[in-house]
Amino acid sequence: MLVPGYGSGSLADVPRSLLAALGLREPNALALDPVDRVCLFVVDGLGADLLRAHPEAAPFLSGMTGRTLTAGFPATTVTSLCTLGTGLTPGEHGMVGLMLAVPGTGHLFNCLRWTLPDGLTMDPDEWQPAATVYQRAAEAGVEPVYVAPAEFEGTGLTRAVYRGVRYVAADSIDDRVARVHETLRERRPAYVTVYYGDLDAAGHMVGWGSDEWLRQLGIVDDMARRLAEGLPPGSALYVTADHGMINATEKIDAESVPELTEGVALLGGEARARHVYARPGAAKQVLESWRETLHGKAWVVSRQEAVESGWFGPRVADAWLARIGDVVAVPHTDLAITAPSTHRIEALFTGYHGSLTAAEQHVPLLEVQS
Repeated sequence: MLVPGYGSGSLADVPRSLLAALGLREPNALALDPVDRVCLFVVDGLGADLLRAHPEAAPFLSGMTGRTLTAGFPATTVTSLCTLGTGLTPGEHGMVGLMLAVPGTGHLFNCLRWTLPDGLTMDPDEWQPAATVYQRAAEAGVEPVYVAPAEFEGTGLTRAVYRGVRYVAADSIDDRVARVHETLRERRPAYVTVYYGDLDAAGHMVGWGSDEWLRQLGIVDDMARRLAEGLPPGSALYVTADHGMINATEKIDAESVPELTEGVALLGGEARARHVYARPGAAKQVLESWRETLHGKAWVVSRQEAVESGWFGPRVADAWLARIGDVVAVPHTDLAITAPSTHRIEALFTGYHGSLTAAEQHVPLLEVQS
Protein backbone atom coordinates (compact mmCIF):
# COMPACT_ATOMS: atom_id res chain seq x y z
CA MET A 1 0.00 0.00 0.00
CA LEU A 2 1.36 3.39 -1.03
CA VAL A 3 -0.23 6.08 1.14
CA PRO A 4 0.32 9.47 -0.54
CA GLY A 5 3.20 11.53 0.78
CA TYR A 6 1.23 14.66 1.58
CA GLY A 7 3.62 17.46 2.49
CA SER A 8 6.70 15.57 1.36
CA GLY A 9 6.21 15.04 -2.36
CA SER A 10 2.59 14.88 -3.53
CA LEU A 11 0.51 16.78 -6.07
CA ALA A 12 -0.78 18.95 -3.22
CA ASP A 13 2.74 20.37 -2.89
CA VAL A 14 3.03 21.40 -6.55
CA PRO A 15 0.88 24.54 -6.96
CA ARG A 16 2.09 26.40 -3.91
CA SER A 17 5.69 25.53 -4.75
CA LEU A 18 5.13 26.96 -8.24
CA LEU A 19 3.74 30.18 -6.78
CA ALA A 20 6.71 30.36 -4.42
CA ALA A 21 9.05 29.96 -7.39
CA LEU A 22 7.32 33.00 -8.93
CA GLY A 23 8.06 35.00 -5.79
CA LEU A 24 4.77 34.71 -3.92
CA ARG A 25 4.70 34.11 -0.18
CA GLU A 26 3.74 30.44 -0.39
CA PRO A 27 5.41 27.31 1.02
CA ASN A 28 7.95 25.83 -1.39
CA ALA A 29 7.86 22.22 -0.20
CA LEU A 30 9.44 21.02 -3.45
CA ALA A 31 12.26 23.60 -3.30
CA LEU A 32 11.67 24.79 -6.88
CA ASP A 33 14.12 27.34 -8.28
CA PRO A 34 12.98 30.97 -8.74
CA VAL A 35 11.67 31.83 -12.22
CA ASP A 36 9.71 34.63 -13.90
CA ARG A 37 7.32 32.43 -15.86
CA VAL A 38 5.87 28.98 -15.24
CA CYS A 39 4.02 26.56 -17.52
CA LEU A 40 2.47 23.50 -15.89
CA PHE A 41 1.66 20.80 -18.47
CA VAL A 42 -0.91 18.42 -16.97
CA VAL A 43 -1.14 15.13 -18.87
CA ASP A 44 -4.13 13.03 -17.85
CA GLY A 45 -2.99 9.49 -17.05
CA LEU A 46 0.79 9.93 -17.46
CA GLY A 47 1.86 7.69 -14.59
CA ALA A 48 5.56 7.81 -13.72
CA ASP A 49 5.89 4.03 -13.71
CA LEU A 50 4.11 3.85 -17.07
CA LEU A 51 6.46 6.42 -18.59
CA ARG A 52 9.53 4.58 -17.27
CA ALA A 53 8.28 1.39 -18.90
CA HIS A 54 8.34 2.98 -22.38
CA PRO A 55 11.22 5.48 -22.68
CA GLU A 56 11.54 4.72 -26.38
CA ALA A 57 8.08 6.17 -27.02
CA ALA A 58 8.84 9.40 -25.16
CA PRO A 59 12.53 10.28 -25.56
CA PHE A 60 12.11 13.96 -24.68
CA LEU A 61 10.13 13.34 -21.49
CA SER A 62 12.45 10.51 -20.50
CA GLY A 63 15.43 12.84 -20.81
CA MET A 64 13.98 15.63 -18.67
CA THR A 65 15.15 16.27 -15.13
CA GLY A 66 12.54 15.05 -12.73
CA ARG A 67 11.26 13.38 -9.62
CA THR A 68 8.35 11.14 -8.70
CA LEU A 69 5.39 12.37 -6.65
CA THR A 70 2.30 10.66 -5.26
CA ALA A 71 -1.05 11.69 -6.69
CA GLY A 72 -3.27 11.56 -3.62
CA PHE A 73 -6.28 9.42 -2.84
CA PRO A 74 -8.19 8.48 -4.79
CA ALA A 75 -5.84 8.65 -7.77
CA THR A 76 -8.43 10.07 -10.12
CA THR A 77 -8.91 13.15 -12.27
CA VAL A 78 -11.48 15.12 -10.27
CA THR A 79 -9.54 14.71 -7.04
CA SER A 80 -6.13 15.50 -8.51
CA LEU A 81 -7.30 18.50 -10.54
CA CYS A 82 -8.89 19.93 -7.42
CA THR A 83 -5.66 19.30 -5.52
CA LEU A 84 -3.65 21.08 -8.23
CA GLY A 85 -6.21 23.89 -8.26
CA THR A 86 -6.26 24.52 -4.53
CA GLY A 87 -2.96 23.25 -3.16
CA LEU A 88 -5.03 21.34 -0.60
CA THR A 89 -5.27 17.64 0.18
CA PRO A 90 -8.46 15.74 -0.73
CA GLY A 91 -9.47 15.77 2.92
CA GLU A 92 -9.28 19.56 2.90
CA HIS A 93 -10.94 20.38 -0.43
CA GLY A 94 -13.58 17.64 -0.23
CA MET A 95 -13.40 16.26 -3.78
CA VAL A 96 -12.77 12.78 -2.38
CA GLY A 97 -13.90 10.69 -5.34
CA LEU A 98 -15.59 10.47 -8.71
CA MET A 99 -19.11 9.49 -7.63
CA LEU A 100 -19.98 10.79 -4.17
CA ALA A 101 -23.11 10.65 -2.04
CA VAL A 102 -24.73 14.01 -1.41
CA PRO A 103 -25.50 13.78 2.31
CA GLY A 104 -29.18 13.72 3.13
CA THR A 105 -30.40 13.25 -0.45
CA GLY A 106 -29.95 9.56 -1.27
CA HIS A 107 -28.30 10.61 -4.55
CA LEU A 108 -24.86 10.14 -6.08
CA PHE A 109 -23.13 13.16 -7.59
CA ASN A 110 -20.83 12.69 -10.60
CA CYS A 111 -18.02 15.16 -9.87
CA LEU A 112 -16.49 14.82 -13.35
CA ARG A 113 -19.60 15.35 -15.45
CA TRP A 114 -21.14 17.50 -12.69
CA THR A 115 -24.47 15.71 -12.87
CA LEU A 116 -27.17 14.67 -10.43
CA PRO A 117 -30.30 12.61 -11.14
CA ASP A 118 -33.80 14.01 -11.63
CA GLY A 119 -32.60 17.31 -13.07
CA LEU A 120 -31.03 18.42 -9.80
CA THR A 121 -28.08 20.81 -9.91
CA MET A 122 -24.99 21.46 -7.80
CA ASP A 123 -23.42 24.87 -7.18
CA PRO A 124 -19.64 24.54 -7.74
CA ASP A 125 -18.95 27.18 -5.08
CA GLU A 126 -20.90 25.21 -2.50
CA TRP A 127 -19.48 21.79 -3.37
CA GLN A 128 -15.90 23.11 -3.45
CA PRO A 129 -15.76 26.39 -1.48
CA ALA A 130 -11.99 26.64 -0.94
CA ALA A 131 -10.07 29.45 -2.59
CA THR A 132 -7.93 28.32 -5.52
CA VAL A 133 -4.25 28.99 -6.05
CA TYR A 134 -5.28 30.92 -9.16
CA GLN A 135 -7.32 33.34 -7.07
CA ARG A 136 -4.37 33.80 -4.74
CA ALA A 137 -2.05 34.34 -7.71
CA ALA A 138 -4.37 36.97 -9.19
CA GLU A 139 -4.54 38.79 -5.86
CA ALA A 140 -0.74 38.93 -5.89
CA GLY A 141 -0.65 40.40 -9.39
CA VAL A 142 -0.03 37.23 -11.39
CA GLU A 143 -2.75 36.55 -13.98
CA PRO A 144 -3.25 32.77 -14.14
CA VAL A 145 -4.15 31.33 -17.53
CA TYR A 146 -5.63 27.92 -18.31
CA VAL A 147 -5.29 26.54 -21.85
CA ALA A 148 -7.59 23.61 -22.62
CA PRO A 149 -10.29 22.39 -25.03
CA ALA A 150 -13.34 24.61 -25.46
CA GLU A 151 -15.69 21.84 -24.31
CA PHE A 152 -14.48 22.20 -20.71
CA GLU A 153 -14.98 25.97 -20.46
CA GLY A 154 -17.70 26.88 -17.98
CA THR A 155 -18.39 23.33 -16.80
CA GLY A 156 -19.13 22.68 -13.16
CA LEU A 157 -15.77 21.01 -12.57
CA THR A 158 -13.89 23.85 -14.25
CA ARG A 159 -15.76 26.40 -12.14
CA ALA A 160 -14.98 24.42 -8.99
CA VAL A 161 -11.25 23.88 -9.49
CA TYR A 162 -10.13 26.65 -11.88
CA ARG A 163 -11.82 29.65 -10.29
CA GLY A 164 -9.79 32.76 -10.97
CA VAL A 165 -8.14 31.73 -14.25
CA ARG A 166 -8.45 33.34 -17.63
CA TYR A 167 -9.67 30.41 -19.71
CA VAL A 168 -8.10 30.19 -23.16
CA ALA A 169 -9.96 27.68 -25.34
CA ALA A 170 -7.66 25.77 -27.69
CA ASP A 171 -8.73 22.47 -29.21
CA SER A 172 -5.79 21.43 -31.37
CA ILE A 173 -2.31 20.75 -30.07
CA ASP A 174 -0.92 23.45 -32.38
CA ASP A 175 -3.31 25.99 -30.88
CA ARG A 176 -2.53 24.96 -27.33
CA VAL A 177 1.21 25.26 -27.86
CA ALA A 178 0.79 28.63 -29.58
CA ARG A 179 -1.48 30.03 -26.86
CA VAL A 180 0.96 28.95 -24.15
CA HIS A 181 3.90 30.62 -25.89
CA GLU A 182 1.92 33.81 -26.53
CA THR A 183 0.89 34.06 -22.90
CA LEU A 184 4.40 33.45 -21.58
CA ARG A 185 5.87 36.08 -23.91
CA GLU A 186 3.24 38.68 -23.02
CA ARG A 187 3.37 38.36 -19.23
CA ARG A 188 6.01 38.53 -16.55
CA PRO A 189 5.42 36.97 -14.09
CA ALA A 190 3.22 34.34 -15.74
CA TYR A 191 1.49 31.18 -14.53
CA VAL A 192 0.05 29.05 -17.33
CA THR A 193 -1.53 25.61 -17.08
CA VAL A 194 -2.16 23.50 -20.19
CA TYR A 195 -4.07 20.21 -20.24
CA TYR A 196 -4.03 17.11 -22.47
CA GLY A 197 -6.50 14.27 -21.92
CA ASP A 198 -6.30 11.79 -24.80
CA LEU A 199 -3.59 9.59 -23.26
CA ASP A 200 -5.94 8.72 -20.41
CA ALA A 201 -8.81 8.06 -22.82
CA ALA A 202 -6.67 5.61 -24.81
CA GLY A 203 -5.60 3.84 -21.63
CA HIS A 204 -9.17 3.40 -20.49
CA MET A 205 -10.41 2.02 -23.77
CA VAL A 206 -7.55 -0.21 -24.96
CA GLY A 207 -5.11 -0.28 -22.06
CA TRP A 208 -1.84 1.42 -21.19
CA GLY A 209 1.04 0.01 -23.23
CA SER A 210 -1.24 -0.67 -26.21
CA ASP A 211 -0.37 0.61 -29.69
CA GLU A 212 -2.86 3.47 -29.41
CA TRP A 213 -1.64 4.39 -25.93
CA LEU A 214 1.96 4.44 -27.18
CA ARG A 215 0.90 6.62 -30.11
CA GLN A 216 -0.69 9.05 -27.67
CA LEU A 217 2.43 8.99 -25.50
CA GLY A 218 4.43 10.02 -28.56
CA ILE A 219 2.03 12.92 -29.14
CA VAL A 220 2.47 14.03 -25.52
CA ASP A 221 6.25 13.79 -25.87
CA ASP A 222 6.23 15.95 -28.99
CA MET A 223 3.92 18.49 -27.34
CA ALA A 224 6.24 18.75 -24.33
CA ARG A 225 9.24 19.23 -26.63
CA ARG A 226 7.50 22.00 -28.54
CA LEU A 227 6.40 23.73 -25.34
CA ALA A 228 9.98 23.63 -24.05
CA GLU A 229 11.53 24.89 -27.29
CA GLY A 230 9.37 28.03 -27.26
CA LEU A 231 9.95 29.06 -23.66
CA PRO A 232 11.05 32.69 -23.31
CA PRO A 233 14.06 33.41 -21.08
CA GLY A 234 13.44 33.00 -17.37
CA SER A 235 10.77 30.35 -17.82
CA ALA A 236 10.24 26.83 -16.53
CA LEU A 237 8.14 24.03 -17.96
CA TYR A 238 6.88 21.43 -15.50
CA VAL A 239 5.16 18.25 -16.70
CA THR A 240 2.99 16.27 -14.32
CA ALA A 241 -0.08 14.04 -14.26
CA ASP A 242 -3.20 13.42 -12.24
CA HIS A 243 -2.73 9.65 -11.83
CA GLY A 244 -1.26 6.50 -13.35
CA MET A 245 -3.15 3.38 -14.45
CA ILE A 246 -3.38 -0.41 -14.39
CA ASN A 247 -4.87 -2.81 -16.93
CA ALA A 248 -7.56 -4.92 -15.30
CA THR A 249 -7.16 -8.67 -15.56
CA GLU A 250 -10.22 -9.43 -13.42
CA LYS A 251 -13.59 -7.77 -12.94
CA ILE A 252 -16.24 -8.26 -10.28
CA ASP A 253 -19.76 -6.97 -10.89
CA ALA A 254 -20.59 -5.55 -7.47
CA GLU A 255 -24.25 -5.25 -8.39
CA SER A 256 -24.70 -8.97 -9.01
CA VAL A 257 -22.84 -10.44 -6.02
CA PRO A 258 -25.27 -10.77 -3.07
CA GLU A 259 -22.48 -10.39 -0.52
CA LEU A 260 -21.63 -7.01 -2.08
CA THR A 261 -25.19 -5.71 -2.32
CA GLU A 262 -26.71 -6.64 1.03
CA GLY A 263 -27.05 -3.58 3.24
CA VAL A 264 -25.72 -1.23 0.55
CA ALA A 265 -27.69 1.95 -0.14
CA LEU A 266 -25.39 3.53 -2.75
CA LEU A 267 -22.26 2.35 -4.57
CA GLY A 268 -20.04 5.33 -5.32
CA GLY A 269 -16.45 6.07 -6.19
CA GLU A 270 -15.18 4.10 -9.16
CA ALA A 271 -13.85 0.65 -10.02
CA ARG A 272 -10.48 1.04 -8.25
CA ALA A 273 -11.64 3.21 -5.33
CA ARG A 274 -15.13 2.32 -4.18
CA HIS A 275 -17.13 4.39 -1.69
CA VAL A 276 -19.77 2.03 -0.29
CA TYR A 277 -22.61 3.81 1.49
CA ALA A 278 -24.51 1.53 3.86
CA ARG A 279 -28.13 1.57 4.84
CA PRO A 280 -28.79 2.85 8.40
CA GLY A 281 -27.38 0.39 10.93
CA ALA A 282 -25.73 -1.82 8.30
CA ALA A 283 -22.22 -0.34 8.13
CA LYS A 284 -20.55 -3.03 10.25
CA GLN A 285 -22.20 -5.87 8.34
CA VAL A 286 -21.29 -4.30 4.97
CA LEU A 287 -17.67 -3.89 6.07
CA GLU A 288 -17.40 -7.51 7.15
CA SER A 289 -19.07 -8.83 4.00
CA TRP A 290 -16.95 -6.77 1.61
CA ARG A 291 -13.77 -7.70 3.50
CA GLU A 292 -14.54 -11.39 3.33
CA THR A 293 -15.62 -11.33 -0.31
CA LEU A 294 -12.61 -9.32 -1.53
CA HIS A 295 -10.03 -10.90 0.77
CA GLY A 296 -6.65 -11.07 -0.91
CA LYS A 297 -7.76 -8.71 -3.68
CA ALA A 298 -8.55 -5.37 -2.06
CA TRP A 299 -7.92 -3.28 1.01
CA VAL A 300 -11.35 -2.87 2.59
CA VAL A 301 -11.59 -0.42 5.47
CA SER A 302 -14.13 1.65 7.34
CA ARG A 303 -14.47 5.39 6.84
CA GLN A 304 -12.74 5.96 10.17
CA GLU A 305 -9.85 3.66 9.26
CA ALA A 306 -9.32 5.39 5.90
CA VAL A 307 -9.32 8.80 7.56
CA GLU A 308 -7.04 7.79 10.43
CA SER A 309 -4.62 6.10 8.03
CA GLY A 310 -4.14 9.39 6.20
CA TRP A 311 -5.46 8.25 2.83
CA PHE A 312 -7.13 11.62 2.20
CA GLY A 313 -4.45 13.67 3.97
CA PRO A 314 -3.39 14.47 7.54
CA ARG A 315 -6.90 15.66 8.32
CA VAL A 316 -10.38 15.51 6.82
CA ALA A 317 -12.67 18.47 7.37
CA ASP A 318 -15.79 17.56 9.33
CA ALA A 319 -17.95 18.89 6.50
CA TRP A 320 -16.58 16.27 4.09
CA LEU A 321 -16.70 13.14 6.27
CA ALA A 322 -20.14 12.07 5.05
CA ARG A 323 -18.93 12.17 1.45
CA ILE A 324 -16.61 9.25 2.23
CA GLY A 325 -18.23 5.82 2.08
CA ASP A 326 -19.03 3.92 5.26
CA VAL A 327 -16.76 1.35 3.63
CA VAL A 328 -13.89 2.12 1.25
CA ALA A 329 -12.73 -0.72 -1.02
CA VAL A 330 -9.43 -0.34 -2.87
CA PRO A 331 -8.11 -3.22 -5.02
CA HIS A 332 -4.41 -4.06 -4.79
CA THR A 333 -4.49 -6.74 -7.49
CA ASP A 334 -5.43 -5.87 -11.08
CA LEU A 335 -9.12 -6.06 -10.15
CA ALA A 336 -11.88 -3.69 -11.22
CA ILE A 337 -15.02 -3.56 -9.05
CA THR A 338 -17.60 -2.65 -11.68
CA ALA A 339 -21.27 -1.70 -11.68
CA PRO A 340 -22.48 -2.40 -15.24
CA SER A 341 -26.13 -1.50 -14.80
CA THR A 342 -25.37 2.02 -13.62
CA HIS A 343 -21.92 2.60 -15.18
CA ARG A 344 -21.98 0.52 -18.36
CA ILE A 345 -19.12 2.21 -20.20
CA GLU A 346 -16.76 2.08 -17.20
CA ALA A 347 -17.42 -1.65 -16.90
CA LEU A 348 -16.09 -2.10 -20.45
CA PHE A 349 -12.77 -0.34 -19.81
CA THR A 350 -9.39 -2.03 -20.01
CA GLY A 351 -7.43 0.56 -18.02
CA TYR A 352 -8.44 1.83 -14.56
CA HIS A 353 -7.05 4.00 -11.79
CA GLY A 354 -7.86 5.25 -8.30
CA SER A 355 -6.11 2.87 -5.92
CA LEU A 356 -3.07 3.03 -3.65
CA THR A 357 -0.72 1.00 -5.85
CA ALA A 358 2.51 2.49 -7.17
CA ALA A 359 1.32 2.23 -10.79
CA GLU A 360 -1.66 4.46 -9.97
CA GLN A 361 -0.10 6.75 -7.36
CA HIS A 362 3.25 7.57 -8.93
CA VAL A 363 3.17 10.66 -11.14
CA PRO A 364 6.13 12.54 -12.60
CA LEU A 365 7.23 16.10 -12.03
CA LEU A 366 9.57 16.79 -14.93
CA GLU A 367 11.33 20.11 -15.43
CA VAL A 368 13.14 22.12 -18.08
CA GLN A 369 14.20 25.76 -17.73
CA SER A 370 15.13 28.35 -20.33
